[in-house]
Amino acid sequence: MANIDDYNARLSDIKAIPDEETLEPGIPVDVALQEAENLHHWSLNDATALAVVGITSDMINDLPVRAGACREAQSIWNKDYRSQQEAQKEWAEQAPEAYAFRDDLLASLRFAYRKDDALLSRVSAITDGSGHADMIQDLNDIAVLGRENPDPLTAIGFELTQPDLAATRADELADLLAEANGDKADPNESKIIRDKAYTYLKALVDEIREAGKYVFRKDKNRLKGYSSEYWKKLHRKQSSNQNDVT
Repeated sequence: MANIDDYNARLSDIKAIPDEETLEPGIPVDVALQEAENLHHWSLNDATALAVVGITSDMINDLPVRAGACREAQSIWNKDYRSQQEAQKEWAEQAPEAYAFRDDLLASLRFAYRKDDALLSRVSAITDGSGHADMIQDLNDIAVLGRENPDPLTAIGFELTQPDLAATRADELADLLAEANGDKADPNESKIIRDKAYTYLKALVDEIREAGKYVFRKDKNRLKGYSSEYWKKLHRKQSSNQNDVT
């Protein structure tokens, strides 16, 4: 099956893993996935011996399915995370222009409504508050005020398309800020699913490796396939570094 099919087929099982039992990957996910695939091919040759200790062929053949589901979950999380990163970058580029646009509009409104205390007080009220969300609300409030009171604006040569533009920018910026903050498509949710998919895969990998280490404890040629090559290399590197120090 394709990764997306594996993911859809096992999503309910993945979600069912309790949060308190969910593990964050202890090794790079791409490494964990490849090691699971390697274990699948290695243990197929030992299916008869492993069956004696309860590792069935179905369990062995479930490894690539769980790996496919985890691979898809990782891709989804990467996409969501990168989308948020891109939105944050875009917000950083657009925010200064938006603040300048807001300030310029307020200057025009103050001048246009300078002889009308009621309208001027509404302009002052718009300036209350601070922060990105407040700036976005300011743009929308400016749009409403300008549309309702166009004559003084026309008298100073103000373009009446500006309130409409302010309203449009308010909508666009609200969406962008939500994406940048992770409020629209929370990358944390896809990360939780990724972590659960990893946990789901690791549980089977660990079970098969544990059985293989027992069954082939006296057969070094077969035993070597039931350990993580990643951890073996890491331990060798650490041992080498310690020897260099001493």
